[in-house]
Amino acid sequence: MNTAYITVTAITAIITAGIALAGFARASFVAGNMDEVGAPRSWMPKLATLKLAGAIGLIGGLVGFRPLGIAAALGLVLFFIGAVTAHLRAHVLYNIAFPGAYLALSTASLALAIIQ
Repeated sequence: MNTAYITVTAITAIITAGIALAGFARASFVAGNMDEVGAPRSWMPKLATLKLAGAIGLIGGLVGFRPLGIAAALGLVLFFIGAVTAHLRAHVLYNIAFPGAYLALSTASLALAIIQ
């Protein structure tokens, strides 16, 4: 495994797990963001579960289950495309950099996992 793949994927997994835990804790910034983009708060635990599953899958890919890591990275890419789309549709652009950064890291993790 190369250093870039390990580093980018580990960072992606850590920050994705962090935002998932914030969702499980119903952090005010997560709830407020969901309100702004028009997502029901009842989705919060489901969305947090998807993010945490993606983070765990990325780690699985790092420890030797490469297809799991690829699937997890692809799932996160699709998830964060949805998040960016929700921001754009709701015209909530002041903080679009956050889902955009998660999308970029997930995309980089996917690309690096594929070329391994």
